Amino acid sequence: MIQVRRAEERYRGGEPEAGIESRHAFSFGPHFDPDNLRFGALIACNEERLAAGAGFDEHPHRDTEIVTWVVEGELTHRDSAGHETTVRPGDLQRLSSAGGVRHVERNDGAGPLCFVQMWLAPLEFGGEPAYEVVRGIADGTPYAVPQAGALLHLRRLADGERTAVPDATRAYVHVVRGAVRLGEEDLAAGDAARITDGAGLELKGLAAAECLMWEMGAEPAYV
Repeated sequence: MIQVRRAEERYRGGEPEAGIESRHAFSFGPHFDPDNLRFGALIACNEERLAAGAGFDEHPHRDTEIVTWVVEGELTHRDSAGHETTVRPGDLQRLSSAGGVRHVERNDGAGPLCFVQMWLAPLEFGGEPAYEVVRGIADGTPYAVPQAGALLHLRRLADGERTAVPDATRAYVHVVRGAVRLGEEDLAAGDAARITDGAGLELKGLAAAECLMWEMGAEPAYV
């Protein structure tokens, strides 16, 4: 089964007056929809846009795997475990909040910042926080998040190029830029597809496209 969610269906959030614009794919903060709480391990897929100098002040997380993909600009990350990094387009960042961590996310650059941030529920709670940045991750290279039983696939597709969608209990496709075709559906930037028990599916690039695809198994327990 394929369920398509369009970019315009995302919940609008953030603080526009402070230079923060957010688009949420799932229930988030004041936007509560009991029928849209999660898909497999994925509990958030947020598109964030920060103006120069804007950002999220220090705030806590726990028992969440947070994976961030920068689309444009530079993201400054600082956390209570002592990590301070600048994440740029092509870099993949993962923060495993485990038993608890606090962090700051800011646009300290001169231009706009856009990133996609995805939260996943862990298979087990607690433990020690962990942090990693993979610089310049290559197209087609899977990135494992074993704590959530999930794999992330990055694909960049030229016009007419095809790639397989993982055969999995659940797969989630988010179009970062460009456009693709999935089955009979055309997906544009910001659109997403939630696929249950898919097999033999393909994405076809309709224009220069960049997609994030999650491959997930059984849904973990999460409250």
